[in-house]
Amino acid sequence: MEHTMRAEYTEEDPDRVRSWHMVRAGVSTAMCGKVLRADAASRPDGDWGAEPSMMCHTCGALYLREVP
Repeated sequence: MEHTMRAEYTEEDPDRVRSWHMVRAGVSTAMCGKVLRADAASRPDGDWGAEPSMMCHTCGALYLREVP
């Protein structure tokens, strides 16, 4: 299964990334259940962990259970 990282933005500044979530291919809802903007920035799943403080812990746990 393919995965992509997608951004969640702050309410104060709609262009400032609050955190990164993991989504399954073709879906805009994060693995943790958070509904993300359709136009949210994306990054390849290989970037997961590059900025640990910016990563959704729940998405990370679920993602690690799905990838080898």
